Amino acid sequence: AALKSGGLALIPYELTRKSYESLGDSARVLVLFRDKFLVYCVAVGEPLPNETPFMLPDRSLGELKRGIEEKERILAAIEKQLSSLVAQTAAIQRLRAETVEKIEFESARAAMEPVEGVEDGALAVSYLTGFVPQDLAGVVKRGAVENGWALLIAEPEEGDRPPTLLKNNPFARLIEPLLYFLGTVPGYREYDISFSYLVSFCLFFAMIFGDAAYGSLLFVVSLVLAANFKKKKGKTPDAVWLLTLLSSCTIVWGAINGSWFAMPLDKLPRFLRMLVIPPFDPAVSNTQSNVQYLCFSVGILQLAYAHIKNIKRALPSLTAVAQLGWLVMMIGLYFLVLTMLLGRDLPVFTAPLIGSGLALYFIFNKQEGGNFFVNIAKSLADFLSTFLSAVSAFADIISYIRLFAVGLAGAAIAESFNNMGLGMSNLALRLTAGVLILIFGHGLNMVMNVLSVVVHGVRLNLLEYTGHLGLEWSGYLYAPFALKKKDTDQK
Repeated sequence: AALKSGGLALIPYELTRKSYESLGDSARVLVLFRDKFLVYCVAVGEPLPNETPFMLPDRSLGELKRGIEEKERILAAIEKQLSSLVAQTAAIQRLRAETVEKIEFESARAAMEPVEGVEDGALAVSYLTGFVPQDLAGVVKRGAVENGWALLIAEPEEGDRPPTLLKNNPFARLIEPLLYFLGTVPGYREYDISFSYLVSFCLFFAMIFGDAAYGSLLFVVSLVLAANFKKKKGKTPDAVWLLTLLSSCTIVWGAINGSWFAMPLDKLPRFLRMLVIPPFDPAVSNTQSNVQYLCFSVGILQLAYAHIKNIKRALPSLTAVAQLGWLVMMIGLYFLVLTMLLGRDLPVFTAPLIGSGLALYFIFNKQEGGNFFVNIAKSLADFLSTFLSAVSAFADIISYIRLFAVGLAGAAIAESFNNMGLGMSNLALRLTAGVLILIFGHGLNMVMNVLSVVVHGVRLNLLEYTGHLGLEWSGYLYAPFALKKKDTDQK
């Protein structure tokens, strides 16, 4: 910069060796440094043609270092201030809640719609619109009477998009923390599948974890959490009770399979071996084939339940017969899956089930009014998409084999860590390293099982099951416009 102010400009460049060599002798260049690939230089006076100058920083390296040190001192001061505010967390949270309520109030007031057709200068009327649960409409009516409000209550119309308020019994409500965590809320006009979701998810969780010892550890953790919440807050969250239920189901499933830390069945105590039921006893039957059969059976039961709900919703329309046809076809596909994957004999009624089911679907799928035979033609026009949907339904039944595959993988991993920990010849080394390997190995396996539950157990409910229900999870939670906590110091 000093040289430039004196009339001599030095322009820095970072050039490839090829670019530098092509400059020619006429270029006024001073080379500062070069390596095998690049040449660092400055052009004297005039910029180099067709080359982009190297942009130098606004500050020197020393200034940059001092700036970083200053920012680090500021960050340390901020961290110290935040640490001093930890004791004020509750007060900050209360202030935040009050601020959010004020924002909601101001947003609602700003969005109040004036009545159309009011002349300029005349007294205008504004109003609020919203949704209220039917059983709470009386509260709003009393408020209108006491405060002199004009009130109009009507049922939601077809174009409205009401929020969803899930109201389940204490048992079905246990699945709600998982639904909220996933951000999946059924639409106002969609099914609430909380109960069936919870039942199937408990089974999926147990089959994927598959080990009664793992379930026992989770059960102890859930009890400790429940006692801690009960002591500090006086109430145990539903998420903790959900963990208790899931761990209990895992204990039952692992016990009837004889799976305890993936130890061989003949090495288990006699009272644990007595809990194993014959279909899952390798000494009595082919356990892997039986578990696979159970997976496919669970799949067809869940998918059939979805279509039964669709039939009930479609009644008394003729489209209910189309759903019945799809259900009949699914049952035929189930027997086809058992034959193709498990080698079972194909029942003679399999093909008639699939064929008659598809026929019923094509005949009644579009029967929503109008000419009966024209509607059949409309349905046949969608033959390709219907055929692909049938193939997809076949794949959906097969998809339930993932419960067996993931559970088997977890058992194999646990068995491998057992062999690593218990296979050492030196007794002292076996006690020390073996214990560490077992703790780390089984701990890692449990973490992987949690991920598998999220990926596979949740998927079967959110995609396969709800896909056959036609559920799109298009809803949003009901959050009433109200003061969460009344300030007693103000009227």
